Amino acid sequence: SPCVFSTAAQQRSTGDECGPEDPRDEPKHPLSDCALEHKAIKLEEQVRDLTERYRKALADSENVRRRTQKFVEDAKLFGIQSFCRDLVEVADILEKTAESAAEEAEPSNPNPTLNKIYEGLSLIEAKLQSVFAKHGLQKMNPVGGKYDPYDHEIVCHVPAEGMQPGTIALVTQDGYKLHGRTIRHALVGVAVESQE
Repeated sequence: SPCVFSTAAQQRSTGDECGPEDPRDEPKHPLSDCALEHKAIKLEEQVRDLTERYRKALADSENVRRRTQKFVEDAKLFGIQSFCRDLVEVADILEKTAESAAEEAEPSNPNPTLNKIYEGLSLIEAKLQSVFAKHGLQKMNPVGGKYDPYDHEIVCHVPAEGMQPGTIALVTQDGYKLHGRTIRHALVGVAVESQE
């Protein structure tokens, strides 16, 4: 048994003397420098390709975000469009009623009730127009301006007396815009040269 012990001790001592191998004695890596360089170039190309794809995906997602945001903003602005179309018809009736009451409520007419009705209708009409303005709904005033097919609809032609041909001479029905978008075309009469 002392022999076995000494053998183990010898093995341990010879193992201790054998330290790590010298790195210069290690065999070369199976890939040569040329192969490593080629692999590095491929990896760089893959990195460039993936970086470009990432940038494109980022730009696409930003465009989608912007479009979605614009869609939401438009929905907020123009969500009341159909309601406004219906309401401008009420404004037309109110305006015509106020004009009729104004004709009847002349100073020579001693009827104070009719005068009060006219004043009340005028106040309601002014308040309605201020509410329209608050929500971005504006009445167009095209008389004297150029005809625009996006804003106006021609219902008649009027001889151009003192006006340039192609300008709007009269309005038979007011047009309205909601935040710059035409929601009802103005029905207009356009001045034309008179043919004698």
